[in-house]
Amino acid sequence: MTSTARTPTILVVDDEPSILDALQKVLAKENMSVRTASSGQQALDILRNVPVQVMITDLRMPGMTGEDLLKAVKALTPEVEVIMMTAYGTVENAVGAMKLGAYDFISKPLKRAAIIAAVQKALDKHALVAENRELKAQLAAATNRPIVGNSQVLRAALDMARQAAGSSATVLLLGESGTGKELFARYIQQHSPRAARPLVPTNCAALPESILESELFGHEKGAFTGAVRAREGRFLEAHTGTLFLDEIGEIPLHIQVKLLRALQEGEIEPVGGRLSKVDVRLICATNRDLSEEVKAGRFREDLFYRINVIPIRVPPLRDRLEDVPLLADHFLRIFAGKHGKPVSGFTEAALYRMGNYGWPGNVREMENAVERAVVLCRGGLVDEHDLPPELRDPQAGHGRQITFSVGTPLEEVERRMITETLKFTRGDKRLAADLLGIATRTIYRKLESGAQPAEPAPRVESESDEVIH
Repeated sequence: MTSTARTPTILVVDDEPSILDALQKVLAKENMSVRTASSGQQALDILRNVPVQVMITDLRMPGMTGEDLLKAVKALTPEVEVIMMTAYGTVENAVGAMKLGAYDFISKPLKRAAIIAAVQKALDKHALVAENRELKAQLAAATNRPIVGNSQVLRAALDMARQAAGSSATVLLLGESGTGKELFARYIQQHSPRAARPLVPTNCAALPESILESELFGHEKGAFTGAVRAREGRFLEAHTGTLFLDEIGEIPLHIQVKLLRALQEGEIEPVGGRLSKVDVRLICATNRDLSEEVKAGRFREDLFYRINVIPIRVPPLRDRLEDVPLLADHFLRIFAGKHGKPVSGFTEAALYRMGNYGWPGNVREMENAVERAVVLCRGGLVDEHDLPPELRDPQAGHGRQITFSVGTPLEEVERRMITETLKFTRGDKRLAADLLGIATRTIYRKLESGAQPAEPAPRVESESDEVIH
């Protein structure tokens, strides 16, 4: 049979009832659960509510074509393997379908053995990809979490981080709490010549001022009450490696003096001890405006210029809302595995709520929200009712905003509104049309793409008992 542990679900899409009926009977005999749809829109409705492993769809259908359906499926549920079928089986059709993400391409009249073989192979691939994805998620959770996202603003920040990684220059990561500054520090260290050496993270805000100096620089035995033995500080722990000082703006002024010496001279002075040399690459992070802290006298100006060699601003989540679906899927896979929940994705309504929320707590808030949703979810898909209450508040929409200059041609305004809405819906034209309050055909017309005219339905030939009618 297949490596899929549970009974696999196959979705068959065709505007010919005879084909739907025949394929349902054939696949049911192979112990597969079969769902059928007579149109692309009906297929998308099923995919949004039912976990499907493989979809078989006709290429030529009235309304939404099989090619359009393939694009929508790969945008909404990319894990579904798609098999295209058509009586117009040409090399051009096959190449085009494969480029769009189809797993296989078969021609009508359909033969029982061929369709079963194609579905079995697609199921095997789906199981292999799912297993690989789960292993990667477990590995990422156990070691270093990846930086997830493909937005332009994130790519620009990562590009600067990659360039800075090859040097020994001090990097200052700027950004709000929860944006992933420590992940950026790890990214820089992993792409640096010191990648094989330790990265020592230190949250300066989490350490009481009374022990911060000792934690950073170490102390000798008897240096203060309670110092019953000598201790190496974080600088020595990071020797020949990288020290990450998170929330560096919280360091008091008298310790900033010693930190400045460590940067300028490469020397540290343990509490009650003598100066010693240390070789450390320093990465700092803060959610404060250090230039304002300098003006207020709370941060040394000379230290600020020492750590501000390569400033990198880590963008807040509200500035990269196009990354929300990727992050949501990433966290869902992690927490579904962690909590043993058979949750495979999100409903359209849940994705809308997450994509239209401002995320004041940034990625950290989103991680907590997705874990909560996975734990509370009772079905195979996370719905909006599983999300935290603040995301369901109608007044909570602080998502992407589009501004126009006075005098912008109405045609340009409409085109940009449609384009940005399609980005938000990940190419789902029906959802975009619903959000904009227009007909789906209007989207095609406004974008000047137009829907392809439907071709006559293919005639099913009768050749032998092996042919599916």
